[in-house]
Amino acid sequence: MIRLSVNVNKVATLRNSRGGSLPSVTDAVRVCLDAGAQGITVHPRADARHITTADVREIARLLESWRPRVEYNIEGDPRPDLIALVQEVRPDQCTLVPVVPGEITSQAGWRRGGGTEQMSDVVADLRDRGIRVSLFVDAETDPIQWAASTGADRVELYTEPYARAYERGKAEARQSFARYAEAATRAHDAGLGVNAGHDLDLDNLVLFRQLPYLDEVSIGHAIMSRALFVGLRQVVEEYRKVLET
Repeated sequence: MIRLSVNVNKVATLRNSRGGSLPSVTDAVRVCLDAGAQGITVHPRADARHITTADVREIARLLESWRPRVEYNIEGDPRPDLIALVQEVRPDQCTLVPVVPGEITSQAGWRRGGGTEQMSDVVADLRDRGIRVSLFVDAETDPIQWAASTGADRVELYTEPYARAYERGKAEARQSFARYAEAATRAHDAGLGVNAGHDLDLDNLVLFRQLPYLDEVSIGHAIMSRALFVGLRQVVEEYRKVLET
């Protein structure tokens, strides 16, 4: 079964645009859980422009009675304050993601070198605390091999290139999917689990759900965008049905 982890960052973005507590991030989490989401994902950035450290802790408390059936996934770059927060909260999974200053959203996965020299130490520390570690990488050979060399448990394949190919038509979608299928097989052969995320939606998931060895998808923007018109519970249920078909 492919697990659906719902990223609730956009709820916090809307709340922060006005100040105060509405819409409530924890209320959104409750709706997702009631609709059958198997995971909740948050990405607390250094500028706290959406999810805050207080949100991270509140969601952790809320999920206590739901775990291990529902997994908590904290994403972020391995900066000291984020790692300290992960060590404190002890989510089921920590997905380490490279961050480019000023970016709106993630632009690419990790690559060997360029500030990744200490990644093995970070991975080992988190795993020693019982936290599964996933590394956000492009669907290419070298990043996957590098991820395996760090001792990580999983990779999360960066799927925006697939999403853009899907928009250009069936032929390009199939070609892109084949590259991701090869990458997923390579990750599996290296002893890594396979997650995926970024710009996956109800349309392109119909093909992508066929990816070999796919454990989990993390989806936020597409879910929250559709939820504005039809409601969050309905959208989470729609995504679950697509993944379970």
